[in-house]
Amino acid sequence: MNEPAARVESHGLARRLGLFDATMLVMGGIIGSGIFVTPAEVARHVDTPLLIVGVWVLGGIVALAASFVYAELAARRPAVGGQYAYLRDAYGPMPAFLYGWALLLVIQSGGMAAVAITFARYFGNLVHLPVGDNVVAVSVLGLLTLINCMGVRSGSNVQSALMVLKIGAISALVLAGLLFAPAGGTQPQSMISGSVSTLAAVGAAMTPVMFSYGGWQTSSFVAGEMRNPQRDLARGLLFGVMGVVVLYTSVAFVCAHALGAAGLAASKTPASDVMNLALGEKGATFIAIGIAISALGFLSQGMLTAPRVYFAMAEDGLFFRSVAQVNARTHVPVVAIALQGVAAAVIAVSGTFGQILSYVVSVDFIFFGLTGVALFVFRRREPEQVITFKAPLHPLSTGLYVAACALTVVATVWNSPWNSLIGYAILLAGVPACLYWQRKNRTAAA
Repeated sequence: MNEPAARVESHGLARRLGLFDATMLVMGGIIGSGIFVTPAEVARHVDTPLLIVGVWVLGGIVALAASFVYAELAARRPAVGGQYAYLRDAYGPMPAFLYGWALLLVIQSGGMAAVAITFARYFGNLVHLPVGDNVVAVSVLGLLTLINCMGVRSGSNVQSALMVLKIGAISALVLAGLLFAPAGGTQPQSMISGSVSTLAAVGAAMTPVMFSYGGWQTSSFVAGEMRNPQRDLARGLLFGVMGVVVLYTSVAFVCAHALGAAGLAASKTPASDVMNLALGEKGATFIAIGIAISALGFLSQGMLTAPRVYFAMAEDGLFFRSVAQVNARTHVPVVAIALQGVAAAVIAVSGTFGQILSYVVSVDFIFFGLTGVALFVFRRREPEQVITFKAPLHPLSTGLYVAACALTVVATVWNSPWNSLIGYAILLAGVPACLYWQRKNRTAAA
């Protein structure tokens, strides 16, 4: 394991993060503002409370299998860039570059732009500022960029504080819905139009569920800044994902309990509706604050983690060299952080984030599946490697995760073929870019 170990020490970043930071990063990367509305989307596909909660449990099982995979990969490859490093070491530079390319142009920047606008809308409704949503979105992205440029400890402290507040808001939603909201109707809806069977309906419902559970991988991006990534990142992945499964399943249950299956499917703002039933207008205002905090926390986590992928790409010679610069005082990749902030801000202002988000699932889950397969590659290639964590029930758990990723991609392409095609076109546009950087490196070395 000579090369990966060398890579860990070569980048000059400061190792200042521990287990609590890792756990908060995992949870913060998964929980955005979507959980406050996604249960309604799920209820439009499956029409009984049992199935509504069941698909979240099923998604949680897949997410736990994913945490096993990523925990072992973190122990095997404790390198900056996380998933990028796993793909690079398993398959070579091209797949790893395409992942970073998609992260910058589609996955991370598009998601952050959408969440920034979500934050701006809720924040605007709460404080009634006489400015547009775009101005607020760009301003908060700029603020978080500055905070993270001050150092990884600064960015992590803000992210952890927001994550604790986020957990509190979700817990309050669950408790208020269970204790104070009257039980909703229990009659199931008629079968949703377009669903040919319960199995097909569950498959359709799994797409938003899997999207909501996505994000655990981003914590691995900052492995190079953790004091003990082999131990703390692996444990943080397990603790964080288990915590999210409990929170998500609880939200789905309380929404189905308070609104009923039909009422949940008809709701555009299920969390607000539950809190309104439980505590009236004050409850709805409280959850609006919670959603704004949740969105802000997701943005903070993304601004902290994703730039480390672009940094790793630049270190490998597959991106602009300036992106690999580390500030001598703060020990963070300020150019990479600024790049992420600018990319998200441009998409937020352009108004195309809604389209880009529709491309995310089909692209993102290809790389999730490839990362799962990478564990098979490393186990076969390095059977004697001594590591601190091994995925339980491998190859069964890893195979389940890879299969779930493949099914998610197939279901997404089936339901949204045009959007998926555009996403893949953006992905493939990275091939000539990668070839350019590789040719440039060969020329420089000659």
